[in-house]
Amino acid sequence: MSHRPKLVVANWKMHGSATANAALLSALKAGLATGCSSEVAVCVPFPYLGQARDLLSRSEVAWGAQDVSEYPPGPYTGDVSAEMLQDFGCTFVIAGHSERRVLYAESNARAAAKAARALEGGLRVVFCVGESQEERDAGETESVVSGQLDALLGGIAPTMLAKLVVAYEPVWAIGAGKAARPGDVQAIHQMLRSELRRADDSLGRHCLLLYGGSVKKESARELFELPDVDGGLIGGASLLAPDFLAIVDAASSACVAVR
Repeated sequence: MSHRPKLVVANWKMHGSATANAALLSALKAGLATGCSSEVAVCVPFPYLGQARDLLSRSEVAWGAQDVSEYPPGPYTGDVSAEMLQDFGCTFVIAGHSERRVLYAESNARAAAKAARALEGGLRVVFCVGESQEERDAGETESVVSGQLDALLGGIAPTMLAKLVVAYEPVWAIGAGKAARPGDVQAIHQMLRSELRRADDSLGRHCLLLYGGSVKKESARELFELPDVDGGLIGGASLLAPDFLAIVDAASSACVAVR
């Protein structure tokens, strides 16, 4: 049985306002005030990092960003460095999200470079991998996902990967209202864990593997009870405090169930 902790990460994407954020974060803090056996983090748009820090600094909820530059501080107008994120007290950052890969043509190499910079800076990186519908239909899921992960594993020393979290997010499921079937999720997560163990046995045993892709409160526990699923990267449902808290509760219940 797995003894890894569960982790639930909210990805607000390009949503939020100062007023709405305050209400949402206050509801999350109140809902988790009695304690939680899972880790919880909220990744917000850059302009709201200060607000997240101010509202969450005395809570059990960690905060982070949705992207990071692959470059050190320097003449890179518009970029945000790992050092800047640390200055805001960020613990987490997302790298390689499918929306960055698709909408902004981020290659495997660039996604890996961003993750490497953040890991070197001491941030916990949620590194996203996943296949499109066309790749899935062509039977290329494993080769695509493996190639995305290998781009990172091949470019950084295993000793730097202690803070790595990997999120499998099939592109065809994101925002589509449909999650992958539990058996398919477990198969990909098991493959990912084998890849990680080949890079470093300890990494493979302890690295948290999240599932992301239309996770709902109704489906969360079944997904989180899978042997190699250690939590979720939650998009739309993270914008609704009751739904997100229900997903966190599902993770905590699943954590107890597998120990």
